[in-house]
Amino acid sequence: MSRAGSTGRSAVLVAPLFLFLAVFFLWPLWTMVSVAVRDPAVGAALPRTAAAIAAWDGEGLPDAGTQAALVADLRAADAIGLGAAVRRLNSDVSGFRTLIPKTQRAARGAEEGQPVDLAALDRRWADPAFWGAIQAAASAYTDRNLLASVDLTRDEDGAIASLPAGASANRLIIGRTFLIAAVITLCCLAIGLPYAVLMASTTGWRRHALMLAVLLPLWTSLLVRTAAWFILLQDQGVINGALQAIGLTDGPLPLIFNRAGVVIAMTHVLLPFMVLPIYSVVNAIPKTLMPAAASMGAPPLAAFRRILLPLAMPGILSGSLLVFMVAIGYYITPALVGGPNDQMISSVIAFYALQTANWGMAGALGLILLAATTILYLLYGRLSRTGTPLGT
Repeated sequence: MSRAGSTGRSAVLVAPLFLFLAVFFLWPLWTMVSVAVRDPAVGAALPRTAAAIAAWDGEGLPDAGTQAALVADLRAADAIGLGAAVRRLNSDVSGFRTLIPKTQRAARGAEEGQPVDLAALDRRWADPAFWGAIQAAASAYTDRNLLASVDLTRDEDGAIASLPAGASANRLIIGRTFLIAAVITLCCLAIGLPYAVLMASTTGWRRHALMLAVLLPLWTSLLVRTAAWFILLQDQGVINGALQAIGLTDGPLPLIFNRAGVVIAMTHVLLPFMVLPIYSVVNAIPKTLMPAAASMGAPPLAAFRRILLPLAMPGILSGSLLVFMVAIGYYITPALVGGPNDQMISSVIAFYALQTANWGMAGALGLILLAATTILYLLYGRLSRTGTPLGT
């Protein structure tokens, strides 16, 4: 077979993979980025106004040509497109929801070519703030959602400024998300590392039983596992009942609808993602290294720190990376087990996407998760290439 024929056959074999990546990975990512930075509602509904107002310097009021363009746009605008534009403008300056319909009725009531005195029609058109809102929203691309996702906005001069206190809590929720994910990663590491070492040190049915205990949660629905913890952590649940039965507590501990419940439930759910990478690395370490270190007088703790831990570091990094990246995007477990102060960024994304249909904000917050994940991958790749975390 010729080289060209072999290359063509190889291309055909890998084409389904590239198609899968394009449809289920690249296209959703591009859609998320697009809705986060695109806002064509005003430009699409008021095209003549958008073109005319671009030259306005922001001083005084726009010229008569710009005002005539607005009247022409309102006369020709359809209800659906204009409704989206009104919602966009009203979010910046309150009053557009009544001003635009009033002006549209006047524009359609006037004869073709007859000018409409907007300032006389409504005094709000004499306020440059309303025209400034149209100019700012006329562009199809905006950083409005990206700034709002971290509680920032642009002031009247166009400079970036913080939103008023209490106007948004996205920055607080983002910080809470990364904090909870870090705590869960540490808990999974504290449990997963000894468990993986124990599993690698055993053989036969014991290893199979330990492996089954790790894999079994992965075969169970996430919703079922979370619902089970919802039952176990209640005041009258199994855990509180057992603690009171053996005399460790006098009353039920608050284990649900708080941070403790979220950490416990998510640690259990994500523990396999920590155990399996560490086990795959530890199992490949020669079993004679630790006895050799002991025979040379090294205490167990020193042998673990100087020999086993550096060799297991690739698995620890992989497991920590997996757990942290999955944790920052979790939704079901914090929603069912956590309280109002334990909701993570995924809950905010769901709120914007499902309840307010604000896809721009949902996409902007999703970009934060994407950026965090990408940085973690790049960091891990750099550490792996340099070998920094693998040394003693």
